[in-house]
Order: sequence, then structure tokens, then C-alpha cells
Amino acid sequence: MSHLENGAVEEGVLYVVATPIGNLRDLSMRALEVLRTVDIIAAEDTRVTQKLLASFQIMTKTISVREHNERREAERIINWLREGKSIAQVSDAGTPAVSDPGAILVDVVREAGLKVVPIPGCSAVVTALSASGFTQNQFLFYGFLPPKSGQRKKALQILVDAPYALVFYEAPHRIEECLADMAEIFGAERRVLLARELTKTFETIHRCQLGQVAAWFASDSNQTRGEFVVIIEGAPEVEADESISPETLRVLGILLKGLPVKQASGLAAEITGANKKQLYDAALKLKAAD
Repeated sequence: MSHLENGAVEEGVLYVVATPIGNLRDLSMRALEVLRTVDIIAAEDTRVTQKLLASFQIMTKTISVREHNERREAERIINWLREGKSIAQVSDAGTPAVSDPGAILVDVVREAGLKVVPIPGCSAVVTALSASGFTQNQFLFYGFLPPKSGQRKKALQILVDAPYALVFYEAPHRIEECLADMAEIFGAERRVLLARELTKTFETIHRCQLGQVAAWFASDSNQTRGEFVVIIEGAPEVEADESISPETLRVLGILLKGLPVKQASGLAAEITGANKKQLYDAALKLKAAD
């Protein structure tokens, strides 16, 4: 049987191990076995990981592999893997390499021709999505937005017409101003899910319209504490009967003669007031017909 079937740890393999985001009981049996039996655990913060390991009486050696030393430590880890050692990579919480250290290490190990095995488990993104009730089948995980309002608004503007759920991480000291920018860009009527302190004692999952968020925060200042997952519902799809007028198509066709599809459709939307996404789709069809 392979390691996928019997849970055994292989020599010379880097295991990317998801750990709990709050509730320790969310650690999988497979993750426990890997953490117990690998030779070394590469941790984002050894102090945080040691607390997790102590809870399960795991004595495996840990080393620090974090953002500032990840590339340097990757070379040392490659040497250990080539010697036949097995190594687990963990972040402080959740799945490594998802808005956490780990991607550089995995990249370097793969480029060296060595094996990487993911041990799935907790992810704040999927946890929040599962409780959102947003019915789009697709979602975009953006991670952390730019910290400054001007740059943040530019990033959000690009996503305003996206027809899929948009998932962000945000820190407590920026959450209110971030959501104010979202309300400005997406509109007060767009629905949002706020997931705070997931799986922890003060877990809060709240869904409302963006225009209602400020009042919700004002009603209880504790709601601004902790790490947030923010999910914006996707833009509503344009109704099929919203046809493009011949004059709008004429304007779009003229613009397409000298401009790329995205720029032409955006400018045509400004000129005519038609839906930008609908014009973008029409522009693609016009280009394909040329």
C-alpha cells in the first residue's frame, strides 16, 4: 500500500501539514501521525507549534522556517531530504502557503526534484465559505488587500463586476476602514459575510449588506477584534433580456479597431451607460468574428 492508504511516513518527503485554526480537535488523525513520526517539523513560529505539539504529547524536533529565512532554510531542508529524512512543514494555524509561509519552501523542494505531500485540513477560507450561504459555484481567494485606502480601492474596483464570491483576509485594526471602502466600491446593497475568530471561543459569523456593517460594529466594539475572513457575494449576473442596442454595438466596434478588448468595453460602458461585463462579452464575440 502507498502512504496515502496506510498513513506511513516516507523517507525523503516534505509533508505540508494543515493545523487547527483555533479548536485543537480539528487536527486530523493523519496530521497527528505525520507530526509524530517525521524527523523534523519546520514551523513558522516554534513557540506556537510547541504548544500544539505539547497538547498531543508530540516530541518531534522543530526548527524555525518563516518569511525572513525561508529560502535560506530551504537549502538545509533539501540536504536533509536527500539524506532520507522526512520533514513536516506547518504554519502557526491553518494550511501553510495560503497567506502564510510555505510556498517558497515547497517551490524549492519541487525544483530540486524531491517529493511534496499535502496533508489536508483546516483552512479559514473554506470554513467561512461553507457557512456563507452564497450560492455561486466559483470563488476567488484574494488574501490581504493593500493596507492604504487608495490602493485598496483600485484593487477592489477591478473585482466589482466579478460574478463569483470574493474572499479576503483582514486584520482587526483595518477591518472598519476596509469594509467602508468595500461599501463604496461594491455598493451598500451587496451582501457580505464576516467570519471572526473561526473555531475559537468567540467565533462570530455575521451576514448582512455592506451598508449595514458600520451599525453592526457600532453596536458592539468587540466585533472588531480578532482576525477576519471577509466574503463579498458575487455581482449579480446580467439578465438575458438586457440586450445591447445597435448604437452601443456601433460604438463598441469603433473602439475595438484601436483598443484592446478590456479597454474598449470599459470605455464603451462609460460612453453609453451599458453594462461593462455585457459589453466585454460582446467585444470578445466581435473579435472572434473578425
